[in-house]
Amino acid sequence: QVQLVESGGGLVQAGGSLRLSCAASGRTFSSYAMGWFRQAPGKEREFVAAISVIGTSTDYADSVSGRFTISRDNAKNTVYLQMDSLEPEDTAVYYCAARYGDTWSTKRQYEYPYWGQGTQVTVSS
Repeated sequence: QVQLVESGGGLVQAGGSLRLSCAASGRTFSSYAMGWFRQAPGKEREFVAAISVIGTSTDYADSVSGRFTISRDNAKNTVYLQMDSLEPEDTAVYYCAARYGDTWSTKRQYEYPYWGQGTQVTVSS
């Protein structure tokens, strides 16, 4: 089991960048696949990005592909989401999620039993 805490959210102008961090507790972080999801007001939570246990495989939503980069540093028990070329449509609460081991269904929320509390990202026009 892991506990996740997101940070790095804030207010940024369109075209700007932010890097979100998800700090995980526990000694088994290196065995967890990680994902980022987001939820905008009035919308369902949606998949953003995922990374495999050892970080060799990544997956992105079409809406963020080419702009966002997910990475992990197992030595620091941290997963990152680098967000570049931000758009107002990226405004949402961003959640970090974890599951033990890899999955073929990286976009499915139910694949991730562990979730952080979220961090707000607001992109102004």
